[in-house]
Amino acid sequence: MRTRFSAFLTSPFPLGLCLLAAVTVLPVPAAAADPDPGHIVDMADRIRFPADGFQVDVHVSTTNPGDSATDVHEYRVLSKGKESTVVLTTAPASEKGQMMLMRQRDLWVFLPSVSQPVRLPLSQKLTGQVANGDLARANFSGDYDATLLRTETLERKELYVLELKAAQRGVTYPRVTYWVEKGTFRPYKAEFYTLSNRLLKTCRYEDFRAMEGESRPARLVMEDALRKGSRSVMEYRNMQRRNLPDEVFTKDYLKKLQ
Repeated sequence: MRTRFSAFLTSPFPLGLCLLAAVTVLPVPAAAADPDPGHIVDMADRIRFPADGFQVDVHVSTTNPGDSATDVHEYRVLSKGKESTVVLTTAPASEKGQMMLMRQRDLWVFLPSVSQPVRLPLSQKLTGQVANGDLARANFSGDYDATLLRTETLERKELYVLELKAAQRGVTYPRVTYWVEKGTFRPYKAEFYTLSNRLLKTCRYEDFRAMEGESRPARLVMEDALRKGSRSVMEYRNMQRRNLPDEVFTKDYLKKLQ
């Protein structure tokens, strides 16, 4: 017994190494990496609207502090992919017949009293807090470069917080801060900024409902950050997929509808 103990003490391996050798080392699982920011934004785009052709009616109601009346506008939106959209004004009666055509980032308005279409910027206000681009172009993944800033918890929801910077000039907003729910990729809210980084307005995505195979936000609440109490509510109704031919998204086709 003494011989064995002496041999152990005189062994060339230190006691600590001998003990470690007897321990089985198990690999530590790596923390799950967050998805690519561009993927998060693309998935949120797919939640908001179908990726292929569809039609939806949009009801916009605007309230302003000091005004007792609510301003109401209604539109029918025809969209194919992320680059082609037609917006038909259906109310009020004084604006009925006006149409907008978006091809990529080019936007034109067709007025019943004007023979030629008029070019418009996506950032121009359409009604209330709603810009032309809010209605005609919903392509955050194509218009912005995304960076994941952090994750945070709001109303018991784990959210990605992303910064979206315009990929090129001519988009609706120069910069957007975007909250997207982890796991579901549902859009939660957005803050829209001017070129000088001044907060212009906020948007909340609400009332998720089953529409064309996905739970989508049926109501968007846009609030003016510069004028407290001024807000517009966009409600999406009667969404349906449609096989829309390319000719619908041309100036010549819309001229025939005037």
